[in-house]
Amino acid sequence: MTAVRQCSVILTATILVALTAAPAAAAPKPIAPGGPTSLPAFSGAPALPGRVPGVRQPPRHPFMAPNGRSNLHNDAFQTDAYTWSGPLGRSPRTLSNAIGRTCGGIAMDRRKRLVAVCVGLSGPRLYMFDRRTLNVLAELDLPGRLPAAPGTNIFQDFTGGGYFYLDDKDRVVTATTTRHVYVIAQTAGRPGFAIQRDYDLSGVLGPEDRIASALPDFSGQIWFVTRPGRVGTIDPGTGAIKVIALGEGIQNSFAVGERGEVYVITDRALYRMQAGPDGTPRTVWREQYRNIGTQKPGQADAGSGTTPTLTQDGNVAITDNADPMNVVVYRRAASVSGPRLVCEEPVFQAGAGATENSLIAAGRALLVENNHGYTGPDAVSGGKLSTPGFARVDVDRDGQGCRTVWTNRSERAPSVVPKLSLESGLVYTYTKPADPTGADPWFWTALDFRTGRRVFRRLAGTGGGFNNNYPAIILDPDDGTAYLGTLGGITALRDSGGTQRLRLRVRRDGRQVRFIVSAAGRPISGATVRIAGRSVRTRPGGRAILRLSLPAGAGYRVVARKPGYLTAAVTLTVRR
Repeated sequence: MTAVRQCSVILTATILVALTAAPAAAAPKPIAPGGPTSLPAFSGAPALPGRVPGVRQPPRHPFMAPNGRSNLHNDAFQTDAYTWSGPLGRSPRTLSNAIGRTCGGIAMDRRKRLVAVCVGLSGPRLYMFDRRTLNVLAELDLPGRLPAAPGTNIFQDFTGGGYFYLDDKDRVVTATTTRHVYVIAQTAGRPGFAIQRDYDLSGVLGPEDRIASALPDFSGQIWFVTRPGRVGTIDPGTGAIKVIALGEGIQNSFAVGERGEVYVITDRALYRMQAGPDGTPRTVWREQYRNIGTQKPGQADAGSGTTPTLTQDGNVAITDNADPMNVVVYRRAASVSGPRLVCEEPVFQAGAGATENSLIAAGRALLVENNHGYTGPDAVSGGKLSTPGFARVDVDRDGQGCRTVWTNRSERAPSVVPKLSLESGLVYTYTKPADPTGADPWFWTALDFRTGRRVFRRLAGTGGGFNNNYPAIILDPDDGTAYLGTLGGITALRDSGGTQRLRLRVRRDGRQVRFIVSAAGRPISGATVRIAGRSVRTRPGGRAILRLSLPAGAGYRVVARKPGYLTAAVTLTVRR
């Protein structure tokens, strides 16, 4: 490692920046289709929600927006899993807005507006969208695109904003192409943006450094990584910067643990790192993974391709660059008794497996997508296809190994960051199947988490404007709408009428607990309400009563369920 370099930056006063706000009445212009397809617009059947039980959620990061709304991979653990549902395939409809830029990650602020850094040929731009209509509410130009580094594929360059995050104050924190990190607040009143802080890293980084990602640890210190392999921290109070060089390339983002540690993946090894007393990054442990040393078609470098994913059972998971590729799981504790490696489980066929996306984590289950063959838009245009494949790998109950639960060998997802809904039990992805006519159709696709089989798919559109080129799917917590950036702009999938979620009201009167269950303002009979190990079904009018002895001073989880609806849950606090 090279010597530590340090400097201070001036924290700029709040600078109001000129912005463009879309007129409220302006309707989005849909992304233009690329021609007809011979495939049906919808196939499969509407899903009945099948909740994935027993999955503990990552802790809420104190310096980031709530889980599921903060960054490309959902939370600090990078699980790519939601506690709420996405579309269930109930007469689903699509909508889009042709902004001519690709929105890599999409966050959601407290007012349920979509916030995204979207990249075009001129460079990145920050957008605010209305989630119902996809209207542009505000936008802010960020520093323009720099000349591509030698050997860089412009369609696989995620630096300069691809991995932005939304903080706990609804501010966008993003790296720029000019080696700065901006903190961008929302303006009061009319929707807009203002640069509030500007951390200038150009004094400690070289011209070859492109910042891949920036994220805070659980103390609020901002970490960043660069393509040539530098890892650094920013003290948000003083602006002090500390940087070390690992000497290994970094392509992807990193994960943040609840004890102040971060997990960084290079093109050679996985690191657990911690900041020293003065903020200097230091290596706690390093594990080298298998690597054939070549860049597979479908990966951005000759390395893992995954952002590390943390699990609640104390593990960290990646894929390696072996052939065939493995899902690799390590124990993430600072020190362990025995080997740190839990398992290496091969997925997909030799010569036909690669991924450039983080694993999905749900309890002991890990899901991986095959991106082999996707090197950019031309790789899947004119009827050309990427290699199919999804797989689920579960860590054994005793934590001593893992096994492949299922492999789907038919669905082709060239590059999307897929997501899992723990509420619906569906894996949401974005696929390009073969069309006998040679057309290029793109489909929203839902897979069954338990079996890997396709449940339904709905046509998003045809042609290059609907190619997503690496962005991530996000799910709306209120109505289950799925959103995704594409080369043409932003697109969405929404069930007609939205996804029906049960609403539960609870009232305690002495030893009687009364329940009312409704959905969309209508009472729901036949729903099962469960509390403290007891259950009851609602009668006509959506009402039910239980007689319970509930000790005071405790909170009780009350859950209402009915097939075909999304679960409702509240906490009943019994006061003294």
